[in-house]
Amino acid sequence: MDQAVRNRLRNVVTQCRRLLEHATAQALQGRFGIYATGRKDDVHVEDDSRMGHLTDEDRALRRDLLDHLEHIKAVGLKPREALEQLVREIAFTHLNRLCAYKMMEARGLIREAVSRGLKSQGFFFYLADHPEDEKLQKGGQQDAAYRNFLDSLGGTLSEEIGVLFNPNDPANRLYPPQRVLDEVLGLINGDDLAGIWTGDETIGWVYQYFNPKELKDAVKRQTKVPRNSYEIALRSSYYTPRFVVQFLTDNILARIWYEMRKGETSLKDRCRYLVRRPTEVFLDEGQEPPDNAKETRDDLSQEELLKQPVYVPHRPKKDPREIGILDPACGSGHFLLYCFDLLQVIYEEAYDDPDLGAALRRDYPSLPDLRRAMPGLILKHNVHGIDIDMRATQIAALALWLRCQRAYQELGLKNSGRPKITRSNIVCAEPMPGETDLLKEFTATLQPRMLGQLVETIFEKMKLAGEAGSLLKIEEEIRQAAQSAKAEFIEWKKHQEKARGHLFPEMVKREQPNLLDFADLTDEVFLDRVEEEIVEALRRYATQAENGRGFRRRLFADDAGQGFAFIDLCRKRYDAVLMNPPYTETDGDLQAFLKRCYPANWTNVYSAFIERGLSLGRVRVGIVCPDGFLSAYRMRNLRSEFVERRRLEELSSLGKDVFDEMGLATVAMALNCKSSTLPPVLVDVNEGGTGRVSYIDRAVVNARTNYILTSDLIRGGSVGWNEKPLSPTYGLVTQGNRTFDDFRFVRAWWEVPPVGTGTSAVSGCMVSRFR
Repeated sequence: MDQAVRNRLRNVVTQCRRLLEHATAQALQGRFGIYATGRKDDVHVEDDSRMGHLTDEDRALRRDLLDHLEHIKAVGLKPREALEQLVREIAFTHLNRLCAYKMMEARGLIREAVSRGLKSQGFFFYLADHPEDEKLQKGGQQDAAYRNFLDSLGGTLSEEIGVLFNPNDPANRLYPPQRVLDEVLGLINGDDLAGIWTGDETIGWVYQYFNPKELKDAVKRQTKVPRNSYEIALRSSYYTPRFVVQFLTDNILARIWYEMRKGETSLKDRCRYLVRRPTEVFLDEGQEPPDNAKETRDDLSQEELLKQPVYVPHRPKKDPREIGILDPACGSGHFLLYCFDLLQVIYEEAYDDPDLGAALRRDYPSLPDLRRAMPGLILKHNVHGIDIDMRATQIAALALWLRCQRAYQELGLKNSGRPKITRSNIVCAEPMPGETDLLKEFTATLQPRMLGQLVETIFEKMKLAGEAGSLLKIEEEIRQAAQSAKAEFIEWKKHQEKARGHLFPEMVKREQPNLLDFADLTDEVFLDRVEEEIVEALRRYATQAENGRGFRRRLFADDAGQGFAFIDLCRKRYDAVLMNPPYTETDGDLQAFLKRCYPANWTNVYSAFIERGLSLGRVRVGIVCPDGFLSAYRMRNLRSEFVERRRLEELSSLGKDVFDEMGLATVAMALNCKSSTLPPVLVDVNEGGTGRVSYIDRAVVNARTNYILTSDLIRGGSVGWNEKPLSPTYGLVTQGNRTFDDFRFVRAWWEVPPVGTGTSAVSGCMVSRFR
């Protein structure tokens, strides 16, 4: 999608957002009596006695909306913030769904549903099968019939794309008026956007442009540091360009498979950004590189270095179903979409691999059988994503589902013959639900009591999930609690005589000698089992509807289930970690958390993400981040990971123009989770492919970490880059004189007599005319 088309899409999305948010706020106020007053943080809810115009169905809907508002407030938001979030969520979900239907139409996955609004072919087919709605349509209530049609369409998709078509979503309860819906559909269906709806990237751009630059700038003017998860997401919603995604994924996921197959893979030709040293030598299992390979090569030119053999350590092959990939700040899922493309090749090559093929052929007797199952396998076993923004997870889940449908289409499978995609590992990192009354009510249903105590501990530890996201080391936080729970559980099991009401009834009812003995289970397996039972208990709890609290229970159970899914992803370790995390400083509770859990890398969110990525990854980590860490004093600890521990393998300077609107210079890096034996290289990367590759000078790589490791210095140290040799003499680079307390030591111009201003030598120092 070129810049001109993106600009048109940006304008359309911005207009749609305004229309939908305005319509939603008007409906909440005019129809349901819920609105923000002129007083700060105040939201007024009209008394039920003033709602005489509502039908019984509308009254139930109003109660659900108020429940949803209270559910949002329960995590600590002020009333006005909660109302704004509710309006924003409803507007975005409607826009996202309409765009999703448009993309499905373009792919032939559904009949025409939105391209001609009330005159869409799919709507007329629906009316033919639903006489009551046909009666509404003929009776002048076309808008009601069309809403029912869209609800029915969403219901058929909820099993596969639950996060976007969740039946408990407030968008299901508050549609915009038909005139607004018509106006939004008119914008989406404009001729100037006609060619974009078949592209996998389109929905990602919709996500970015839903937050216009003016809104981002306004938030930045209000506060330097984001105050909550919404502001973090707002500042970070920049779509990673395709060529950056390819560069990192080629050198992370494709490189792993390339080394497993010792270079025998079609990916080396398919992946145009894959960096291969010219004289790579693959070592066998147990084989060590020759001794002379460890000798220094400081005196060699770039041309001579490129001719030297590079020894690649042995990497054992893995069944592709065991290759895990995580994007811990996934946004709209762009990295995961490209991983899907590469994984299709990996699965097919594994099927014919002499070491891996037998296991796959046992489950899939023919290659067509494997190809039919492959999309579901990739989403179930391989790709995982976490984000703090529920809207992002909606987009990512939708994009991956559409990618699966394209794979089925390429196989010639008709819609009716396609396997359903019922498993996706895309989760939103958010706090557990904040309703303390429902938490106590739920934990009271769990037996033995220590399981309820474990749930309460997990809820407490998850409070910062909405801001910290993947940085929350929840697996470490609950490990001790799980160990204590396991010990209590074993003791309780020994003395229990009856199984009625407890979570593991089969353990007592069955007296066979193969009873599950929890004393023999590892803490991880114990927690797995307990989580399964707690989530099942949540499902049962959500179905209770006493005292008119059924909807609140469903919201509570949905969010708690999402929380446990987040915990599961954090407890795993991944072969490949790929990310473009937020670039922001922190304050308040989040900063205190980072100082405690990331003492060496707490100063910026992205530096903590790099440390977290290296701990979550088993093999390689790819990241896009600002280039400031290469020189900033506060990032010196981070640089030691790359310089002293030899983590860095590839580095590319991307410049300031890669990300729309951001204007921040960034770099893309491929890192090794362990100390790498491959010499690090500097790579020239752009949309056209990979350009010149040159080794980063050993003197720079091995320098003490307080040297400024800027791309300019690296280029200067790489003869092959600009034919300029690096000076043989190094000096300690410092920032220069600084006060460390400007307010105390530096005078503003109005604090200095006029005779003392200007540029003059005073005691050997230069006094600025601006001081």
